[in-house]
Formats: sequence, structure tokens, C-alpha cells
Amino acid sequence: MARRGSKATSCYTTKPKLNYLNLFLCTFIPFVCPLMTETGLYSESDQVVILSPENVDSVLFNNTAALLVEFYATWCGHCVAFSPTWKSLARDIKEWKPAVDLAAIDCADESNRKVCTKFAITGYPSLKFFPAYSSSESRGQELRGFPRDTNNVKYLALVFESKQSYVGREVTLDLLQYENIAVRRVLDTETTLVSRFGVDDFPSCYVYNSSGNISRLKVLNEARTFYSYALQRLPGVVRTGKPQTPITELIKNSHLLEWRSFNKTRVYMSDLESALHYSLRVELSGHVSISGADLNALKKYTSVLAKFFPGRPSVKAALKTVDSWLQLQNVNEILYSDFRDVLDNVVQTSDAVLPEGVHWVGCQGSQSRYRGYPCGVWTLFHVLTVQAKEIGSADPLEVLQAMRGYIHSFFGCRECATHFESMAQGSVPQESMDRVNSLSSAVLWLWSRHNRVNNRLAGDLTEDPHFPKIQWPSPEMCPSCHGVKMSGEHTWNQEEVLSFLQNYFSSSRILTDYLRDDHQTLVEQRNRLASSQVDKEARRGLERRARDILDNQQVDEAHDEEHEEEEEEEPALEDQAGEPYPAGIQEATEIKTPQRLVSQPQPKMMQVKQIQEDIVDLDVFVSQNYKAKALRAASMSGVVGRRSLKRKEDVEDLQPVQGWRGKRDLINQEESFAIEPYPRSSSKRWMSLLSVGFSRLDVSLCVLLYFLSSMCLLAMYLYFKLRIKLRPTKVYLP
Repeated sequence: MARRGSKATSCYTTKPKLNYLNLFLCTFIPFVCPLMTETGLYSESDQVVILSPENVDSVLFNNTAALLVEFYATWCGHCVAFSPTWKSLARDIKEWKPAVDLAAIDCADESNRKVCTKFAITGYPSLKFFPAYSSSESRGQELRGFPRDTNNVKYLALVFESKQSYVGREVTLDLLQYENIAVRRVLDTETTLVSRFGVDDFPSCYVYNSSGNISRLKVLNEARTFYSYALQRLPGVVRTGKPQTPITELIKNSHLLEWRSFNKTRVYMSDLESALHYSLRVELSGHVSISGADLNALKKYTSVLAKFFPGRPSVKAALKTVDSWLQLQNVNEILYSDFRDVLDNVVQTSDAVLPEGVHWVGCQGSQSRYRGYPCGVWTLFHVLTVQAKEIGSADPLEVLQAMRGYIHSFFGCRECATHFESMAQGSVPQESMDRVNSLSSAVLWLWSRHNRVNNRLAGDLTEDPHFPKIQWPSPEMCPSCHGVKMSGEHTWNQEEVLSFLQNYFSSSRILTDYLRDDHQTLVEQRNRLASSQVDKEARRGLERRARDILDNQQVDEAHDEEHEEEEEEEPALEDQAGEPYPAGIQEATEIKTPQRLVSQPQPKMMQVKQIQEDIVDLDVFVSQNYKAKALRAASMSGVVGRRSLKRKEDVEDLQPVQGWRGKRDLINQEESFAIEPYPRSSSKRWMSLLSVGFSRLDVSLCVLLYFLSSMCLLAMYLYFKLRIKLRPTKVYLP
């Protein structure tokens, strides 16, 4: 073993050197951190592989290690809550990387949408397992049922109250999740402290700060809600359990955020248009096809947008065009690509356009993971409920049912969708969405459910520390909306709340700051569509050319196969004319039916002669393999006229080479097809039959040779016979 203090075990053997780079970072990073934002929930320092369209195939497929992939959205609260667990697991198994690894991809990033759509991701967070050496066709094994993590002083708040009051205890519980503040309850019987602070009213709240100063907390009403809200807004008071962002993560996984100053008391049109873009172009794109109940939900959603969205004329025209097209679809299923084409191409026929991209203003968060789209959806439907009341909708549930259907079918955060559906059904019948019977109650129902969500998520990891989730509107924004019961409990003034909501979400008070000019948006959209159209045409041209080449190859292969079949089926021996057919033969070939030509018997002698000639006569062999095929195929298929014309051209091409054999071949064709354009005597017919394949010169030479051979044999015979007769006879004596 190594000795204590040796270089192998001791960390004090060398004098540590001052790292000026680390000193610089520690000094200046705190000042630039507020200006920076993470591009996702993970970085390489978390031991998590960051997937993108460029590396997803190389990482997931044919990999020696098994991959566990999280598909998440930065705006999804449950994804944010799950991220510490994922990071902890990645660090815990980092030594297992040769065998197993963790990866993640942000589906909220539009550049990653195609990847998430490819793997059929419609809810976040989603986990999929890819075994080692997965093929490119693999879509992973979906995993369900993973756990989720949930959740000293700068100020001292003293709540003076009577023994029967519960305000102090309630405020203490409200502030337990906050750092840098402590709340203590002081009874009115504590005369020393009461006299020291000069307390005359019960309940009342006094605050000590770190410098030793004490002051009374000024609130509209001396009640729990007002105390808690005011104490939470003190400088430096933040919720506990917020993960500290590592410096390395800020350096490697950050970009400068363009912060847009905004008025917290107003709604911005940029937020509404961004919510429309994200819902119609990003959320819906996860569904290749839309059918059944989902299609009905989409129709209701576009319908309320076309009716009540208080947008610019160009945006309203685009929504109406899309809604009209969608309502005319009397089918049970549509493709999202068709819906997207209608949404994007309206700019080609009119001055209608829905701007692309998200530009959050009132819904912007301190980091990209906070607020954004969920805030935009809430704001959008608040505006729609108020607009429905102002315009006078015939159905008080029209907007709420459209929101319910959209969230149930398309909202990416599936756990959020489940919670909203539970609220819509209601824990008790009186709280159900179906009990809404007026436009005013629809506005208030959505507002009260939004506050329930804020109350449930307050202090959660999804909460933006710079925009804490409170019961809205705050006492600062609407003092008259808040009240206190005789028991000291907080209560809402429903009439004041309704008046506030109608004013806050009114179309006349929506700000158009940070919006791009209509004309510029139209030009950009048309240019983008023109470029996209050129790309599509180019791709179609390439596909068309590739298809034509493939078809030509298939046709050539079919022709080759047909040619081979013809060669196998055709008789091995058949003569072909070397010159154009005479008129009589041509007419006979065209008039006679294939049945007569095939059924016509041929003499056996002719067949034997043809077999013998095929062996010795090369001219006949060439004629049979290159010309006789067409005549035979024509007789079998019934298209003698067309084939004979084609072969006639071939014969004309070969005429200079075989012209000297024309007369001979012509006679052979007459014999094959039993055609006699020139009447001949019986002797000549036999002569023609015996001389098949030979010219007259050949026949003459053969006859001459036969004659000479016979004469030679006769002469030899006579010679030897005479020789024997003249031979002298010998007599043998005994």
C-alpha cells in the first residue's frame, strides 16, 4: 500500500497555484448570469448526451451501448421537475457508459420537432429505451411510471395577534418554502414585546431586517393573504429547493437573451400570436394524421379562434380561411401536412398570414425553460372567454369546450392535460365545467381554475423565481378584488374580479409592441413559401427522374425476358427471306389466320432435311435465329401484320449482305407457309422440296458429283471383272 503523505495519496505534496481564470469567472459570472439563459435542461457536464437532428442516428442506432432517452419540453413543468432526477442518475452511472448511457432531446426546440415526430412523441416527458445495436427502423421501447422529485435569514417577521387568531400560524406555513426570511407568532399577552414595538392593533406584522431596522408591514388588509404576498415580495426572499446552475453549464450551454421590457398590467399581441404559432405549427405537427375526436377538437378550436380572436386583420383572415377549409372536410381523418399547407399558403391568395416563430413579451421567463407557451395558452383562452362575452356568444361553453378538447388531444404536457381534465370534470358536481351557464360564469370559471393551478405549482421546480405563482390578481393590481371575512379569512369579490378581467383582457387594451410590420411579414412569408416551393419541385423532379429510370429498367428487363421466352418457344429451324416479300406473299401473310398457319402440316422429309442443314449450313442458321423468329411469333400471337412490317425493315437492312440468296430464301418461305404466288408443275414442286436449303448451282454440282462417282465405280467394276476373266488358269497335277 502507498504510504501516508506520499504522492499517490496526499493532495498536499505540491503547493497549489492560483488560477486567474477561475478567479475571473468567480468575480464576473454573477454579474452576467441574469443576462444569460440555458438553451435546454441539460448540458454535457451533466453526463447526458444532448441529441439533435445531426447526431440522433449515429447515437441511437448501431451503438455498442444501450441508450435511455428522455424526450422533454423546456416549458413543461414536470420535465423541469424531473430533470434533477435524470441528472443524478446520469452522474451515478457515468462509469457504465461503455454499456449504458443517458440522452435527452428538447422537443420544444423547433429544429428538433421532426426527430420527436419521427419517434411518435406526443407528450412530455417521455422515456424510451434503445437496446445496443438498434436498427435504424427502431422507435425504441416506451417506459412508463418513472418517479418524480418534489420539494437562513435576512428578515424576521413578527405577527402580533390574539390567542384565538390563526393568521400568524398560517403565514408561518406560507413562508416555510422561502429562504432568507423567518416568521414568528407573538401573542398579545407578551407585554414586553408588545410595549417595545408599540403594537396597538391585533393582528399586525412587523419586520426586522439584517441591519437591525424594524418597520411595520404595510398591507391593504390585516389578513393572511396580504401578509404572505407582501413578505414574499421582499428583496432577497426566494423559494428554497431551486437548483443552482453550475458555472460550467452557464458557459457551455447558454446564449445571450434579448430581454423585452413590458408592462405587467397589460396583455401583448405578440404573446397571443406566438401561442397560435406554437399550437398550430409545433404542437399539432406531432400528429401525422388527425381523426375522430381529435379532429372534432381541432375544428372547435379553429372555430373559436376564427370567431373571437382579436388579432390583426391579416391574422384573422388566415384563421378564418383555415377554419373554413377545416369545416368543409367531411372525412373522418385528415393529414397534418394538408392542414399545414392551407395554413401557410393563404398568403399566396390574399393578405392573410399567421407569423412564424415565437416572440414572448409578457410571457417571457428569466430562462427559456420558464413560462413561455403555457403562459401563452392561458392568456389566449382568457382573452377568448372575455371576447366571447363582449361579442355575445350563443353558447357559454363554446370557448371552454374548445379549450378542453385542444388540451386533451394536443397539449404536449400530458400530465398537465390530465390535471385540466380533472378540473373540468370537477371533484364535486357544482365545480364541473358543464355547470357553467352564462358567459360571465365562463370567464370566472377559467380564472378560478387558473388560480388553482398556480396554487398547486407554487414553489414547484417549474416556477420562475422572478415570476412566482400567486393568487391572481394580486392586491397591488386589484385591491378591490380582495376581501376579508368576519373570521379573518380571505375572500374574493366576484363582481370586482369579473370587472377586472373584462378590462384586463379587453381587445382595446392589448398592446402591439414588438410586433413586426404586416407588410414585412407578408413578404417574408411569401419568399419563404416560394423557396419552399422551389425545393419541393426540385425534389419532385428528382423523384420523377428516378422513377422513370426505374420504370425503364423494368421495361428493359421485361423485354429481355420476353425475348428469351420467344427464343425458347420458336422452332429451331425456319427460313427467312433475305429480300422484301413479293406482293403475293405479303398479302397471304397478312390475310391468313395464325390457326391455319400453325395447323398446316409439314412433310416429314422437310423436317429431317432442316435438321441436317442446321448442322452444316451457317447461312441457314443465321437466317433462322435472326429472321424466322418474327414470322413464327406473328403466327402464334395473331399480330402477323405488325410483326411482318417490323421484320420487313430488318430484312431491308440485311438486303445488301444476303441479296444473292434472295431467290433461294423466297422459295423456302413459300414452302414454309404453303404459299404459291407463282403456279408450278408437280415435277418442279418435288424438285423444290428436294432442294430445300440449296441453290440450283449446289444441286447441279451434287448431281454432277453423283454422276461422276457412279461412272468411276462402274469403270472400276468393269475393270476388275475383265481382269478376273483374263487371268490364266493353273493346273495342279497330283
